[in-house]
Amino acid sequence: MTNDDVLDCFREAGALLEGHFILSSGRRSPVFLQKALVFSQPELAERLCKALAEKVTAKFGKIDVVAGPAVGGIIPGYELARQLGCRSIFAERVDGELQFRRGFSIAEGETILIAEDIVTTGLSFRETVTALGKLPGKVVGGSCVIDRSNGRADVGCELVSLAKVDFPDYDPDDLPDDLKAIPPVKPGSRGLA
Repeated sequence: MTNDDVLDCFREAGALLEGHFILSSGRRSPVFLQKALVFSQPELAERLCKALAEKVTAKFGKIDVVAGPAVGGIIPGYELARQLGCRSIFAERVDGELQFRRGFSIAEGETILIAEDIVTTGLSFRETVTALGKLPGKVVGGSCVIDRSNGRADVGCELVSLAKVDFPDYDPDDLPDDLKAIPPVKPGSRGLA
């Protein structure tokens, strides 16, 4: 699956948006990938995660557990685990820190793949790596459907992405005139109470 094929899935779902968006990092961009619209359609989620599973298997071999951060990593993590034939677990925020709860466990020696929908800054990924460091098992790497950082984000482990893109983003105090003319919207979930 090529970058264009992946972006076509987002277009098909009406999830490749153009305007003035506030990203979870606080930076601004004329492009937003509303992944919730993609992952609300099981056929698109299956198509993307099947292709990602092939890349993951080629890179890391057999995986025992797919682990992702809530909320963005839950659906792609589950579907990726289904494609890989393994378990899926997720971490959630407790007092501002990602933790694995709900009876999720990892046995000594199990191989763990981190799964995320889209990587922008890599913050959620790094937090998941930290949370997994408190559990047995071995993180072999990470995966995402789209690496919005085009390989620049530090995710704390080796990353396999289905697509890499390089959409422009800007500091809010240094916007181009065309973005200044459009009121910004924050379609993401980070920071919601």
